[in-house]
Amino acid sequence: MHRLLIASLLAFAQLARAEVIDIDNTQLEKLRQSGVPVIDIRLQTEWEETGIVAGSSLLTFFDAQGKYDAAAWLEKVKPIAKPGEPVIVICRTGNRTKPVSQFLSRQAGYTTVYNVRHGIKGWISAGGPVIPASQSIAACKATKTC
Repeated sequence: MHRLLIASLLAFAQLARAEVIDIDNTQLEKLRQSGVPVIDIRLQTEWEETGIVAGSSLLTFFDAQGKYDAAAWLEKVKPIAKPGEPVIVICRTGNRTKPVSQFLSRQAGYTTVYNVRHGIKGWISAGGPVIPASQSIAACKATKTC
């Protein structure tokens, strides 16, 4: 009984500390430079269209019909950033990352989730560099991680 109570309190404390932080391009660059992983949740066609932020992990969350498998996606996230470690999520304009950030923060145990406020479009508009996605796509397809 005491173990259950302690486990419940620890889980609640973990959730109480969890937060989603909207960040701008300057913060994205600083966090990225400090080693916080960036997960790009867009579709492959979007990665090919715009390129990606260098070093991003490519993990589509929503398919073209807006469907998702959160549990399967989360298993692909864990090798990149474990629960309790900070992580950055980016999409096209920042809209899709809002619910994904909330999922990571509220249900998956990630205590600090950074949401790129204006997504890759905002990054590119502000002059942020991108790289072609082809090598990253090939690599994640080979390992079945994207």
